Amino acid sequence: MKKNRNLMPIAACAAAGILQGMPVNAQNVETTAHAVPPASILSWPGESVDTWRGYKRHLITIDGLKAWVVEPKKALPGNPWTWCMEFPDAFTDRTGVPQLLEKGFFHLHIKVGNTFGSPAALKHFDALYDAITTKGLAQKGTLIGISRGGLYAYNWASQNPDKVVCIYGDAPVCDFKSWPGGKGEGRGSEGDWKSLIQCYGFKDENEALAWSNNPIDSLEPLAKAKIPLIHVVGDVDDVVPVVENTAVIEQRYKALNGEITVFHKQTVGHHPHGLDDPKVLVDLILRYTDAVVR
Repeated sequence: MKKNRNLMPIAACAAAGILQGMPVNAQNVETTAHAVPPASILSWPGESVDTWRGYKRHLITIDGLKAWVVEPKKALPGNPWTWCMEFPDAFTDRTGVPQLLEKGFFHLHIKVGNTFGSPAALKHFDALYDAITTKGLAQKGTLIGISRGGLYAYNWASQNPDKVVCIYGDAPVCDFKSWPGGKGEGRGSEGDWKSLIQCYGFKDENEALAWSNNPIDSLEPLAKAKIPLIHVVGDVDDVVPVVENTAVIEQRYKALNGEITVFHKQTVGHHPHGLDDPKVLVDLILRYTDAVVR
């Protein structure tokens, strides 16, 4: 990654609209050996509180951006968490998040907007991570990358492999040349491609195309850290084609002796995300979390 790049401010990047056909609102770590009472974990100056899917949610400001943390009714030992990097209200019932909350996971999000996992966005992710771990949440957690959120999850994880239990990618963008670039089989998004070039601080399209830190290029740190990957894909997805994204991740990760599980939906496109019955996702995340957090 080049240093001292002239990055576009995060607020300007986030001003770009959401692509039609992408998600829309529909709906061994050193932690304590027991669950810390939520009241002693979660309390920020100036916070407000509401309810998210029947659970208490703390609305806070982190690094100048809106963020939130949902707390379970009874936290599991070690205070595990999931983090939906983008589109936290899209197809939520199909991702296993409500079931994990019920089992004792915290759930979090920070609103960096349509910023494509750019270097500027990753700094805000760092700030949220510091905020929640300071409050007693686990030092490692599960990242959820829905659609373009795959760029967010993989880019942050590759720089912070010691902070990740596993990555759950759902029709995830793993190479921005595929989406929004549209340089392969996918239809791409011209407006989002221009926005991405600005957000990353590339001088032009050629520099963007030469970028060598897409998720498909940055798997070695994850494999070395033995981070398991879970992907859910629709085999007829023409927005984020499997062959240019998940299939490349799967082939390269296995070549690095990494663990990856891919769930294929044979007649499904980009939507709906998740699974009709997300129990298999929940079980995997629980198993991976048990191995490192509790």
